[in-house]
Amino acid sequence: MAAKNNICKGLSKVTQMKLKSGMTVDDLVKEMGRSGVMGAGRISHASDIMEKMFVDKDCTVFLGLAGAMVPGGMKAIIIDLLKSGKVDVLVTTGANLTHDLIESLGYSHFQGTQNIDDKELNKQKVDRIYDSFMPNEVYEGMEDFFEKNFDKLAKTKKNIKEFLWELASLLPKSDSILKTCYEMKIPIFCPGIADSGIGLMIWGHIARGKNIDVNAFDDLKEILQIAWDCKRAGIIYLGGGVPKNYIQQAMQFSPKGADYGIQITMDRPEPGGSSGAELREGISWGKMSKKGYFVDVICDVTIALPIIYASVKDRMKI
Repeated sequence: MAAKNNICKGLSKVTQMKLKSGMTVDDLVKEMGRSGVMGAGRISHASDIMEKMFVDKDCTVFLGLAGAMVPGGMKAIIIDLLKSGKVDVLVTTGANLTHDLIESLGYSHFQGTQNIDDKELNKQKVDRIYDSFMPNEVYEGMEDFFEKNFDKLAKTKKNIKEFLWELASLLPKSDSILKTCYEMKIPIFCPGIADSGIGLMIWGHIARGKNIDVNAFDDLKEILQIAWDCKRAGIIYLGGGVPKNYIQQAMQFSPKGADYGIQITMDRPEPGGSSGAELREGISWGKMSKKGYFVDVICDVTIALPIIYASVKDRMKI
């Protein structure tokens, strides 16, 4: 029956989702789109926006990576996304790079449980990231790596991006976020590098009288220049934190703010923090285009990202 209410006239109906045997991920996401509302609708909308920004050859894509992505099993998906050639800039946390480095050195994260006595884990020298476990011995491996390579890393003055590329060049051949960015020459920015295991390793050498000259502010100049020069900008935020804000402030220097935006977060907007701020709030700052395509997906990244990206991979054959 046609809607009699004027507000509903012309609106698409919520179509009840149907599942079929043999559906692809993209089939499922398109079915979510026919529902068109709530979390399912936002997942579908995010896939459509990701496809739009990837198809737009004039769009520079900035990827912000926060949260426990490597302990959460997302590393290979991030690497696939980087290797697709669709991401032009990566901004991430020192923690993600530390966990990436740990796996590059041959260590692993393990499936644990949150229902455990943390005092016992401490006694057994196991670190917990919710229900992902990591043996504390990884830090011994990191110490050995930096002991062997510190002088090479400290040889010349550099910014954080150059430091990370050089660090990546010293890693053994392996699938890693660092190595992928280095090999594909994707600028990788980590303004909070000191706030990480890597930062602790570097500080340990400085405390022993060694020196390394890394200019943190030079990276800011570089990302602002990329934003200034791009014809159009697309943003993908996996979590919030420093990576999101670092990109958001760069968007104030882009021609008209970001034209495309996807944010996957579990944070709330009411406290006023950047991590939970809706993308449309960025319009008031000039960070988002008034005519842009953007969506906030309120979901755990380890659930939403595989679905969204698998859908786009399927439809674009990337």
